[in-house]
Amino acid sequence: MTKGGETKTAILHRGVATAFRVGLGGLTIGELARDTGLSKSGLYAHFRSKEALQLDVLAQARAEFIDAVLRPAVAVPRGEPRVRELFVRWRDSGGQRVPGCCLFVKALTEFEGQDGAVHDQLIQDHRDLYDSVAQIFGTGISEGQFRADADPMQLAFALGGIMYAGYHWSSVVGPAEATSRSQRAFEDLLNSVRS
Repeated sequence: MTKGGETKTAILHRGVATAFRVGLGGLTIGELARDTGLSKSGLYAHFRSKEALQLDVLAQARAEFIDAVLRPAVAVPRGEPRVRELFVRWRDSGGQRVPGCCLFVKALTEFEGQDGAVHDQLIQDHRDLYDSVAQIFGTGISEGQFRADADPMQLAFALGGIMYAGYHWSSVVGPAEATSRSQRAFEDLLNSVRS
């Protein structure tokens, strides 16, 4: 990666944290300039518009989620071990409020009902995540560890529900209980589909 590419990645990483704090809609070139100590004109040269900045920040958040959750999960053996690794990494990232993992939850709610490229990208990112989760569950079916009649997308839906409930429960009740209840719900989900 070039020096300019490294600089832009560092700016975008900071942009993910800023967007997590102020909301993706509140992320502006001016707000990012304040957080980074860089000039607005310098940042404008990189992004040209608020929408371009938001889309680039979403791309950075997506890359950070893939690096923190999906890539390590698919590095473990197929089937239940892979599903477990996915669950633990996703749960822990949400529990620790890692900006690159949690921004999507906040931003989808924020942009719900709006039109435009940012909304469309958020929808696509969530669909891509569910497709990835379904594929990971599918490895458990193909390995014979989960029932052959299990529906991978239904399992992705159920796991998504566990993750989002745990995320919100953590804010309302506390992280320890959220982790415990998420783990219990996850084990119930796996027990329901084991062959």
